[in-house]
Amino acid sequence: MEVGAASRAGIFISIFSLLFFLPSAEISAKVGVNYGLLGDNLPSASRSVRLIKRLKAGRVKLYDPNPEILRALKGTKLQVSIMVPNQQISNISKSQKVSDQWVENNVVPYYPETMIRNVLVGNEVLSLYDQKQSWPDLVPAIRRIKGSLRRFHIHKVKVGTTLAMDVLESSFPPSNGTFRSDISGSVVRPLLQFLNRTKSFFFLDVYPYFPWSSQPQYIKLDYALFEGGNLTYADPGSGLTYTNLLDQMLDSVVFAMKRLGFPDIRLWIAETGWPNGGDIDQIGANIHNAATYNRNLIKRLNAKPPIGTPARPGSVLPTFIFSLYNENQKGGPGTERHWGLYYPNESSVYPIDLTGESPESEYPPLPAPENNAPYKGKIWCVVAKRANKTELESALTYACGQGNRTCEPVQPGRKCYKPVSLVRHASFAFSSYWAQFRSSGGTCFFNGLAVQTTKDPSYGSCKYPSITL
Repeated sequence: MEVGAASRAGIFISIFSLLFFLPSAEISAKVGVNYGLLGDNLPSASRSVRLIKRLKAGRVKLYDPNPEILRALKGTKLQVSIMVPNQQISNISKSQKVSDQWVENNVVPYYPETMIRNVLVGNEVLSLYDQKQSWPDLVPAIRRIKGSLRRFHIHKVKVGTTLAMDVLESSFPPSNGTFRSDISGSVVRPLLQFLNRTKSFFFLDVYPYFPWSSQPQYIKLDYALFEGGNLTYADPGSGLTYTNLLDQMLDSVVFAMKRLGFPDIRLWIAETGWPNGGDIDQIGANIHNAATYNRNLIKRLNAKPPIGTPARPGSVLPTFIFSLYNENQKGGPGTERHWGLYYPNESSVYPIDLTGESPESEYPPLPAPENNAPYKGKIWCVVAKRANKTELESALTYACGQGNRTCEPVQPGRKCYKPVSLVRHASFAFSSYWAQFRSSGGTCFFNGLAVQTTKDPSYGSCKYPSITL
């Protein structure tokens, strides 16, 4: 779930294009939710399905074909999307037998009582450079899965893959949308040919939070939250006018597809949302903004007639909100663990109705946002409360093994050695590591053992490293 720079796009719509998009009203506008499992404290599948129903969701997307969840979804009338894990793509691409076996094991036992509607081969594969060797296998694997579905006489299931915004090398203005040169001809063009031929969708993970939070001095928060009022952006290349950041990002992909000769492939928002919390150094991640973004988005998605985007007015945008839960085992910065509509204890992070039918006057007031402006000052990275001591020792060893003399001050005879304390030594190591590596992507997490603080943990002559914002 990583997103590239902000996009702002547009295109003149021909009469032919308008005629093409009118039938999109046949696509259900029901909003769904992504159901991830990267937490050690999440409710059971059956309880989770009840929570999904409580949201009045029309769809759910799973990140693998989890048997317990697929059984729990049986007979619910929730439309289901399942994923082929990234690590299985290459094997499937090379063998129709392997593909057939995957479909026989993961689709046939549940279909049609569980309303599987999409099989998504891989998750943001083209964003993962450590999996670059599998990129040429993506489209062949997609073709294999489609063939396997036909073999089992399953004809109402679409096949595709989810891609992030960083498949574009240019996204601003939207009319300049262009796919990356390293994948455009070799992977994206064959993918678009398949999607076009099978009338499938371009499944896109799109998060306005990321471009806004990386450039808040240039992008207004209200514009990212659909609260812009009179705020607009006019694309000089297309003449189209934009009233929100999401439309710009979506249309940049529309233009990129058109540039490759595929102007009509439908978009499906596979992930979008706004974080309800994060680290001290992460601007705008709070409940107020998350609720505002998702509630406004849902109103737009459920509008009748459909709103679409400036490049595709009137088109329906099937969408999955990310995500069902705050997932505590996701790595990376704090926002990664704070996208949920529910806490793991099954209470709502904020009330929301995915049909958009509940009037906002029925909702309690939202907490005021406290971090919409960047934090300024020093931050340290220290051991979190109740950290497991055995795991802490391993994390200390890891941190001390990185960088330039990361842990020299906590060695015997040095300024920070005494008092001898695992927590004090690990906190120093974490702060030292983070201060050295934050600029290159290092985080203050250490598998949940570390947390940011604005309280200086230094003592006496022992000065802990910090970052300064």
